[in-house]
Amino acid sequence: MTPRASKVPRPDALRDQVRDRYAKIASGEGCCGSSPDTASCCGDSKASLKVGYAAEELASLPPGANLGLGCGNPTTLLSLTPGEVVLDLGSGAGIDCFLASKKVGPRGRVIGVDMVPEMLAKARTNARRGDYSNVEFRLGEIEHLPVADASVDVIVSNCVINLAPDKQAVYREAFRVLRPGGRLQVSDVVATRPISRSERADPSLWSSCSSGAIRSTTLKALLKRVGFHGVVVDLGSFKGLPDTLQGQASLGVVPANIVARKPRR
Repeated sequence: MTPRASKVPRPDALRDQVRDRYAKIASGEGCCGSSPDTASCCGDSKASLKVGYAAEELASLPPGANLGLGCGNPTTLLSLTPGEVVLDLGSGAGIDCFLASKKVGPRGRVIGVDMVPEMLAKARTNARRGDYSNVEFRLGEIEHLPVADASVDVIVSNCVINLAPDKQAVYREAFRVLRPGGRLQVSDVVATRPISRSERADPSLWSSCSSGAIRSTTLKALLKRVGFHGVVVDLGSFKGLPDTLQGQASLGVVPANIVARKPRR
């Protein structure tokens, strides 16, 4: 195992590490966990079934839309209804956008935001293949969303926010773009014990959905501070971790489902 620096890298350096790793995944050149000292967050359909996707959902997707990167199924945490506008933070190859698309129907709209151009290209190709006319993908960082104020009904995200260096900025942006009464429904990983400075300083651990996780109590406080209410962080939704998340478990990092709402006024 390579020695880990004690100083946490600058936010831009962490983003570059994450961007590089997921660009390689999108291009088929690599995956989280490709080295033995790195936690894994890539899997296959079996892993996706274990974290909450239904076989019928997976079968309905364009080939290549499911990269097995998720730690839950955020589209099922609260009901999506026809006509809603859904925003996916860190949309990857588009799996959750495409599932949301079917639930909101032709009167609804789905926007995926991702900072990795290679992922964006893959998602757009998948959208064309599947003829998803109500889905669009935008390039951007989730800390600086390319989305108008109060224009979205629902925000989903799947095992991505842990990768952001500034999580408060992510949730503040989420609050900004949600309409009054809008809701947040996120699957992510959370820490069950303190993560050491050296672990947080390891860019491989950070970019593999591990050492960027925060405690559930910290997450709840952060969401409330930003302005959300009705915050629930559920760590009991998974019966055993799939193999793809065992690396996170060794750090005390586990999947969680998070829901919260923006007040109506």
